[in-house]
Amino acid sequence: MFGVSLALAACSEPAEPVAPADASATAGVANDESDAVWSAWSTPENLGPVLNTAGIEQHPTISRDGLSLYFASDRAGTLGGLDIWVSQRATTEDAWGAPVNLGPHINSTANDLAVAFSPNRHIMYFHSAGRGGCGGSDLFQSRRRNASDDFAWAVAENLGCDVNSAFEDAGPTIWEDGATGASTLLFTSTRPGGPGNFDIFQTTRAGDEAPWSSPTVVAELSGPFRDTRTSISRDHLTLFISSDVTGRPDGIGGQDVWVSTRSSAESAWSTPVNLGAGVNSTSFDGAPSISWDGTELYFFSDRAGGQGKNDLYVTRRMRLRP
Repeated sequence: MFGVSLALAACSEPAEPVAPADASATAGVANDESDAVWSAWSTPENLGPVLNTAGIEQHPTISRDGLSLYFASDRAGTLGGLDIWVSQRATTEDAWGAPVNLGPHINSTANDLAVAFSPNRHIMYFHSAGRGGCGGSDLFQSRRRNASDDFAWAVAENLGCDVNSAFEDAGPTIWEDGATGASTLLFTSTRPGGPGNFDIFQTTRAGDEAPWSSPTVVAELSGPFRDTRTSISRDHLTLFISSDVTGRPDGIGGQDVWVSTRSSAESAWSTPVNLGAGVNSTSFDGAPSISWDGTELYFFSDRAGGQGKNDLYVTRRMRLRP
């Protein structure tokens, strides 16, 4: 769901400075998941009426500590279209609390959604169709000093027209090479250069102050169908992706969650594989978000039995062998 193009406009006030990166968040991650043996994914669990409404809830993002869940919703209290909300809990064993709207620094009168966090948790990336910029939907970032404060986000800044295009640019995912400090931003776009519809593109930069490179299509993750939201594991070797079933083998519903792997950060991604009927349904299932420890996968679905149009779900697995 994306908004129509708006006139180019100033995007934000200057952001507050960001505190130094947490070394534990950005240090190089060993292949601590690539050799792991996992159980099967559990039957997806609807996250219930505190989070889900009769309207739309979609594009969840679970925080690194598992205590904050960001998502998009058109529930009462939005500024317009879909807004980004956050629900908190005291521990991972507690129930989720009532969601809170992130307010006008982040949300606009159009659609705002698809949160991704920098490794140091001081920068939030998302896309918006209502804050002006380069095209129909653009990628934005917001900064905070306190990496644990869900309500301290500064006014969002457009990533600029070297990254964004005159087309739809959405669904960011970011990771960092702990050894070099280089970052890779993965996103979905309808711009030319891919096989069609929404395709997966990436841009890189050498450090926080360096410019982003010109985006290029990630051919192995893109096809002539709708390839959208991605979520990457903490070792950067497993990628979950939303994709239409048209043109991909073993599709189940209108859109499914798929998984792709690679042997190293320099390797190409494998052909995405469907997560199967244990997770996907014959309805629309999309926008995955993997937890930091790899045991939970959040997504949204319009399958039967929910609270409303799109609901938030979680499926779980256990690590059987390190």
